Amino acid sequence: MKVKTILVSQPEPKVENSPYLRLVEKQKIKVDFRPFIHVEGVNARDVRQQKIDLTQFTAIILTSRNAVDHFFRIAEEMRFKVPDSMKYFCQSEAVAYYLQKYVVYRKRKIYVGKRTFQELAPLVKKYKDEKFLLPSSDVLKPLVPETLNELKVDWKRAILYKTVISDLSDLRDVYYDILVFFSPSGIESLLKNFPDFEQNNTRIAVFGNTTVKAATEAGLRIDIEAPTPETPSMTMALEKYIAQVNKK
Repeated sequence: MKVKTILVSQPEPKVENSPYLRLVEKQKIKVDFRPFIHVEGVNARDVRQQKIDLTQFTAIILTSRNAVDHFFRIAEEMRFKVPDSMKYFCQSEAVAYYLQKYVVYRKRKIYVGKRTFQELAPLVKKYKDEKFLLPSSDVLKPLVPETLNELKVDWKRAILYKTVISDLSDLRDVYYDILVFFSPSGIESLLKNFPDFEQNNTRIAVFGNTTVKAATEAGLRIDIEAPTPETPSMTMALEKYIAQVNKK
């Protein structure tokens, strides 16, 4: 069956040259965006109950933009003035760049990994005498605490925000040819919102091993998978699939 419509379970990209725009223009299809999950901040009282005292830390490990936003939100709620001496360890350049929203970049000690948490680990190890705070959501990949424990650094996790399933009830009678997922939480949201969901002719596209596992365990048929050596991005995987089925 030909593909005419796609629903991506994420917010719409804000960049002008989004690869999804190129996909729409090239394949003459419709792509909609709708977050299946969203993030809600934890209040200062709940953070205190985790026995988090922001004055005790000399370094912050930031793995995402959400971590950046919610660390500074909580600091403000707790009336904690982040000292200029604070060290920031950012998992990627994108996270480090986003940090500029809150701090004057050139005046701060900022250490940047390449992309993955393992790539950030050597930088953390280099400063193992620091007291590290890890702002995170309630869902954390086991690799992160495992890596920090292996490094034998002094660190503590602070749950500052939670991943919450979005209400998708308005989509009940809307049909898309392809649904695109990037996390197990997205799969969980689909099944919570539509417990009677039947895949039928809907194609499922998934990104990453954990999402593949969640979709398979949910009994979904996976039609498009990324990343692969041939299609390292989701848009490349979608384009390859659509080019094949739409030419028939």
